[in-house]
Amino acid sequence: MEIGSRRILHCNVTAHPTAEWTLQQLRDAIPSDHPYQFLIHDRDTIFSSELDAEVKSTFGLRVLRTPVRAPQANAYCERLMGTVRRECLDFMIPLHERQLRGTLRSWVAHYNKGRPHSSLGPGTPEPMLHLSQLHPRHRLPRDCRIAVEDILGGLHHEYQLEKCVA
Repeated sequence: MEIGSRRILHCNVTAHPTAEWTLQQLRDAIPSDHPYQFLIHDRDTIFSSELDAEVKSTFGLRVLRTPVRAPQANAYCERLMGTVRRECLDFMIPLHERQLRGTLRSWVAHYNKGRPHSSLGPGTPEPMLHLSQLHPRHRLPRDCRIAVEDILGGLHHEYQLEKCVA
């Protein structure tokens, strides 16, 4: 997660994470021309000293390890994991890894583009044009209608303006 924008950069699942798997996920998530300075992680064994060295040499990031037994030190990540659980995983039982991966992919797109974040004003990590930005008095233009899209089978909904066909 990119802390400034609250945007989830990458999401994947595995039954048995390793340092090699984690490093590959970082390669997939971080572009070569990234503006990032730090990588914050806890003291899980998958974050080995070799992984930290590779992150520093490959990406030029300074690795910050959180203190032992201090979940507040990584509050953004802790909050994100709680949100994933409360808004997505508490309502479904994935039968296999592929289904879980698809569910999370759909939820991450909703999180980044459709779900309002109060810390962003409320806004979204990847802003889209909203009705309130078009019309300060919240009046619906005559040639538009509000369209709804079901997310995760209707668990969540996203609303947007749609031009009416004449």
